[in-house]
Amino acid sequence: MRQLVLQRLPGIALLACIAANTSFAFNMPERNPWLADSNYAMAHADPAQQDALPQAGPLGPSRELANSEIQYVHTGPGFFGIATSGVYADGKRVFWGNGLDRIVKLDYDTHTVLAQRFFEGATRYSAEQADTAIARFDDSNQGFMALYHAFREAQKLRDLSNLYTVLDKDHVYYVGSKTGLITAYGDAEPADSGSAIVKLREFQLPANVTGPVMGLAMTYDGWLVTATEHGYMAAISRDFKQHHVVRLQHSEGAEDKATGPTGYGWIRNAYAIDDDGGIYIASQQHMHKVIWTGSRLSTAAADGAWTAPYLNEWGHGTGATPSLMGFGDEDRFVVITDGQPQMNVVLFWRDAIPEDWTQLPAAPDRRIAGQAQVTMGDPSLTQIQSEQSVVVAGYGAMVVNNQPRNVPWYMPRRAANLLISYLGSNPQHQPYGVQKFVWDPRQRSFDEAWVNRTVSSPSSVPVVGVGSNTAYFIGARDNQWTVEALNWDTGASRFHYGIGGQRYNVLFSGTLLDMDGRVHYGTPWGRVRLNPQPLPGNVQR
Repeated sequence: MRQLVLQRLPGIALLACIAANTSFAFNMPERNPWLADSNYAMAHADPAQQDALPQAGPLGPSRELANSEIQYVHTGPGFFGIATSGVYADGKRVFWGNGLDRIVKLDYDTHTVLAQRFFEGATRYSAEQADTAIARFDDSNQGFMALYHAFREAQKLRDLSNLYTVLDKDHVYYVGSKTGLITAYGDAEPADSGSAIVKLREFQLPANVTGPVMGLAMTYDGWLVTATEHGYMAAISRDFKQHHVVRLQHSEGAEDKATGPTGYGWIRNAYAIDDDGGIYIASQQHMHKVIWTGSRLSTAAADGAWTAPYLNEWGHGTGATPSLMGFGDEDRFVVITDGQPQMNVVLFWRDAIPEDWTQLPAAPDRRIAGQAQVTMGDPSLTQIQSEQSVVVAGYGAMVVNNQPRNVPWYMPRRAANLLISYLGSNPQHQPYGVQKFVWDPRQRSFDEAWVNRTVSSPSSVPVVGVGSNTAYFIGARDNQWTVEALNWDTGASRFHYGIGGQRYNVLFSGTLLDMDGRVHYGTPWGRVRLNPQPLPGNVQR
């Protein structure tokens, strides 16, 4: 049985694993030494983009959390993710994050604002404005007026241009924008975790590299990588003095292939990176592997790059950032959902295709190792698409149902996202269902492992706490927001915590665990950290 290489984990994670009495049967990705020395240095945690962390999360039991166990802080709108720093010279950690109008540093221990810096020219949003909006949704989050309020709130996010971030080992926070400008921010006093946020340097992509930036990541030798909606990829040195550019195969005319607003172009999502220089990115029709050689980006097969088509009758391509599966001596894949109206979870062989591998009957390319239709256990389901990455831990791959129920006849299809975002806890519209698939290395097959039809994840990006063998996400029950916890092996509900009303809406934010296993996520107006305390006579939290 393959065992997790324990020396790869931070010491605190080892303690969590021991406390949870958990034995792992799979490897975790190698830590990137150029990223912040923490469990969550970038979107989806690390370059593998699995949304799987070594920590053990909370263990229950089910109950309503007390107000004292819920830490909410106003940070302005659009804080979909946040990064955990390494340890500063003063012995402390902080959280670095940004949204629509500002960058914020939060104290790791207290979850209070240490410093903030507003973006130049950005409209500033106050806590009073947030409270007014929250009160409207608490008063009613159903019906035409609720839709009107949701539409008004969503309009501000059309200007969101600083979504893509990476935090490095030196506490430098890199922010990418739609315009191709990448900015590095840091501390006014590098040894002081609480010092002011300052701009360090800027890099503008060359004029011939067109299209909005669709991601920011870092190679295992410390180069920033970015890609644009039009199919360009760039590797940039951290000091911004050098850069290399390549254009992906099949991207000719990509600037004319957008199928809607930003986010529906030829490239729609970010990408995964492995420790051998492989960069995995999906376009509207193809999955690509680009090679970073250490001195250039390559799309040549001679260097190990490849391109493979996937099914795309929907026409918009995958809504998922690719996730890596398999490390060390395990079978190695890259995982996405495809562009079918009723999407499949698709595995591509990451490296050389095994010589004895036979192309799957329904797959468009021999590189596809698995292609499993998402059904959520509902035979009446004919359409389901997701705008979230596939959550991967070991050989397991999990997706959630983000298809709203009871969509009013007058709503355009894309506007239906309002029903699972700002109105996501409303029982009339909230979707139900979580489904996991698993690769069997002996049979070399990819099939359903389980489905849970009773839990709801309206728009949360889940995370797996490997140390507690549990998937966590922000759900909803009785029009109140909750934390839901599922057994990763069986899909059974372990417990849920009641959080509260519309202040705690998750709005497509990533769920994360900090280094101590506490649950964090973003809301339309701020950040939330949950700090459940042990109950009398109960050692769980």
